Amino acid sequence: MDYKTSGVDIEAGYKSVELMKKYVAETMRGEVLGGIGGFSGAFSLKAIKDMEDPILLSGTDGVGTKIKLAFELDKHDTIGIDCVAMCVNDVVCAGGEPLFFLDYIACGKNEPEKIASIVKGVAKGCKLSGAALVGGETAEHPGLMPEDEYDLAGFAVGVCDKKDLIDGKDLKEGDVIIGIASSGVHSNGFSLVRSVFKMEKESLCTYYDELGKTLGEALLEPTIIYVKALKEVKEAGVKIKACSHITGGGFYENVPRMLKEGTHAVIRKDSYEVPAIFKMLAKEGNVDEQVMYNTFNMGVGMMVVVDKNDVDKTISAIARAGEKAFVIGEIKEGEKGVTLV
Repeated sequence: MDYKTSGVDIEAGYKSVELMKKYVAETMRGEVLGGIGGFSGAFSLKAIKDMEDPILLSGTDGVGTKIKLAFELDKHDTIGIDCVAMCVNDVVCAGGEPLFFLDYIACGKNEPEKIASIVKGVAKGCKLSGAALVGGETAEHPGLMPEDEYDLAGFAVGVCDKKDLIDGKDLKEGDVIIGIASSGVHSNGFSLVRSVFKMEKESLCTYYDELGKTLGEALLEPTIIYVKALKEVKEAGVKIKACSHITGGGFYENVPRMLKEGTHAVIRKDSYEVPAIFKMLAKEGNVDEQVMYNTFNMGVGMMVVVDKNDVDKTISAIARAGEKAFVIGEIKEGEKGVTLV
């Protein structure tokens, strides 16, 4: 009897590391110390020593049951982008610059090529966000998970000067809410998605004119990473007063999180075109509109609040980053919360 006989293949683990090294190397920053394969990732903070009051920001998340689509379609090279996005978007909406990222993959059986494909996506997400992939863990769990399944989670650390922290404290009536478009469902609400659509290859590979792609392609579309967009806004000299990453809980849970007491967000549902995938979800699943806005991003992956005089400058900056933005509402005085009209 040995470890491999019991279900854990150490040699496969070594091969996974070798296959992923080239992807990890592409994410390196000058602050990373040491190479791949140490017991911890080392990152120099020398570059932030000139900040007046540096603050570390962190975020951790996974991709939820969206991962089921990767299993069904046997496509594993984009789910890692989702994982990075869910973490770094939380960091950046507080005003931070992502510094480094670590991933954790738990699998029923270590298939080196599959693990390397997952990490390829993680590395791409790190490159898009400017974060170094400084470490990770692949854990083989025979008997706990089916051999052909895995779970993926991650952890990001960023930094900002305290004066640049986005905390909503300067919000006032008349400030404008700008929505930045999502790429689709992103990585939240997939338990409901999987209840509406059949998670079978035939269904997922069906092409829909209104989507311009197959259902599976639309649902597996990676979450947008908004680091560059928010950096462009800052470099344009605009003060972002508040920011919300629209994830699980949709508008009703996430918008109030960016508000201070005594302020109320009013959002106009007709201010932008809701993407076709959400219309399909509502129709096919007979899902009430309130539930849709309480579950999904409905086409808005990130919201920023700026002074009304900075609106045009903000939208232009976001466009330079390659993203689409639109005015979707404003801040009023009132009880902390959100109203959709």
